[in-house]
Amino acid sequence: MDIHEGGVIRNCVIKLREDCKKRRDKVYVGCGAGFGGDRPLAALKLLQRVKELNYIVLECLAERTLAERYQVMVSGGDGYDSRISDWMRMLLPLAVERGTCIITNMGAMDPPGAQEKVIEIATSLGLSVSVAVAHEISLSNIGSASHEKSYLMEGGISTYLGAAPIVECLEKYQPNVIITSRVADAALFLAPMIYELGWNWDNLEQLAQGSLAGHLLECGCQLTGGYFMHPGDKSRDMSLTQLLDLSLPYAEISSDGKVCVAKTEGSGGVLNFSTCAQQLLYEIGDPGAYVTPDVIIDIRDVSFYPLSSCKVLCAGAKPSAVSVPDKLLRLVPKDYGWKGWGEISYGGYECVQRAKAAEFLVRSWMEEVIPDVSGHVISYIVGLDSLKATGLSDSALCRMVSDIRLRMDGLFKLKEHAVQFTTDFTALYTNGPAGGGGISTGHKKEIILEKYLVKREHVFWQTAVKHTRVMKSNKTGIGFPDGIKTSPHVSVFPFSEASEVDSSIDVPFSGRNCPAPCGQKIPLYDVAHSRAGDKGNDLNFSIIPHFPPDVERLKRIITPQWVKKVVSTLLNSSSFPDTEAINERDKWVDENVKVEIYEVKGIRSLNVVVRDILDGGVNCSRRIDRHGKTISDLILCQQVVLPPWLGRSRTLIA
Repeated sequence: MDIHEGGVIRNCVIKLREDCKKRRDKVYVGCGAGFGGDRPLAALKLLQRVKELNYIVLECLAERTLAERYQVMVSGGDGYDSRISDWMRMLLPLAVERGTCIITNMGAMDPPGAQEKVIEIATSLGLSVSVAVAHEISLSNIGSASHEKSYLMEGGISTYLGAAPIVECLEKYQPNVIITSRVADAALFLAPMIYELGWNWDNLEQLAQGSLAGHLLECGCQLTGGYFMHPGDKSRDMSLTQLLDLSLPYAEISSDGKVCVAKTEGSGGVLNFSTCAQQLLYEIGDPGAYVTPDVIIDIRDVSFYPLSSCKVLCAGAKPSAVSVPDKLLRLVPKDYGWKGWGEISYGGYECVQRAKAAEFLVRSWMEEVIPDVSGHVISYIVGLDSLKATGLSDSALCRMVSDIRLRMDGLFKLKEHAVQFTTDFTALYTNGPAGGGGISTGHKKEIILEKYLVKREHVFWQTAVKHTRVMKSNKTGIGFPDGIKTSPHVSVFPFSEASEVDSSIDVPFSGRNCPAPCGQKIPLYDVAHSRAGDKGNDLNFSIIPHFPPDVERLKRIITPQWVKKVVSTLLNSSSFPDTEAINERDKWVDENVKVEIYEVKGIRSLNVVVRDILDGGVNCSRRIDRHGKTISDLILCQQVVLPPWLGRSRTLIA
């Protein structure tokens, strides 16, 4: 049986907490998932190895996954992340035994639906738990008998909530699990800090440091060596063994706002200045005003101080001059037409020229049926220019390639146009150039999330809790992937010396202690490392020099004009643009693409923001790399000539 308790409806106007009891001097908050496709087994390992962990956060919701979940829901499917079943079966037994609270945004569009599923799973496992929800609600539907799920936001609207709903859950229910709707990523981690450490909403210095911790943790293993290893970069190369057992990160946060991030002792990967610096600038716009619902943060003076090979002190976050936003970001789903796509492979002699012919035919056939529609289509050759790093002006390079795949993507207003595109593409089998094979096509409806700012008093949320009461379990074991079985409270992965990665391996991640050479062409790889992130149609990438003082020389090279020139090829609609198309592209870039470059002095780095460059953003982009994640390496492979080094100090920051 289950028992249900509901909370009152509140708006998002900030009201100081009445009971700011400090429950701990330190709280330990871990990241169990950094995105919807993360690994439950890695989260279980973190729970097993860090016994002091008080909270584990599963951050599984992004704009892409939110849009996908909305499409599933309107088609009659679940409005929450269906993988919550796998995660809870894996983590609940040990989390309940340890007293570790699980916080997750896997509720997406329907947190109460996810709550019911978790209650069902807990009951099947013989666990007595309380599962709370914290979610946005639509006042217009409350009490409507005709609305089956009256708490759902009309039209799939969702607003980035702050930490307050989660804090209320902790204060009122002390649950085992908290499931939320759209909550700002950093706020998922900040909430337990506020509750445990006795912070109030006007303790802005502590909130800034706590939000910094949340921002660093939110992408999981990207902080601890995932998405970092690079054989082409001497400062980031590591053995494959080091990647085998990445530790998800966790943080130790003190009541005075001191933050240390850590990975488990003896695990693989790496946690150091460089990994922290990359994550600090990931998906950041203006580093002087990083907006969260709870506090606007200035991270320009943040720096990192390694305390050991597994622990780093993070300091320097502070509230911005305007410290709290008066409006919140709302996402509204909107139909954005129909995507149609096709792929075909060519190999051997002059395969690139045959792909060029195939592209010409498909575009011409489309124009015969639907005039002027070809402009809605982009094409690229996988294995040659699919990332749009360069144009195909090098005929010798084209002749050297013997294994390629042409892909064409179109975004159309009407479904019948997308279907026509796939039909014409398939016709290449009998009407196209010789030797084409492996055709695949598809079409689907596209949804984008339009963004609006709404006043706090117009955004409402509610909390509730359900409890299971299980007297006796009839389960003898819990099923895990690959046939692994265990009793509910026995560790699946006992961490022994035999399974440890040797943490004494000398991995060169501390950069270099001398300036990069000047007066000659060198790849930017030799000077800096980088990571790219996306927000809607905007891209950001960091430039983090291996020798920190080199940032002064990089500032003279990395200019808005240089950036525009490098990224302009991203807007090529074909692998074979003519002069007129290139001129039109460059004109559009000059008039519409805005580049902002920020210096982040605490880590001696640059943050580059490029507006309106991602073909509409992840939910509707026609590119093979919809997020723009590969752009960081396209930037780093650019040849640069550094001016002479004029400095004297060669002292590296910690």
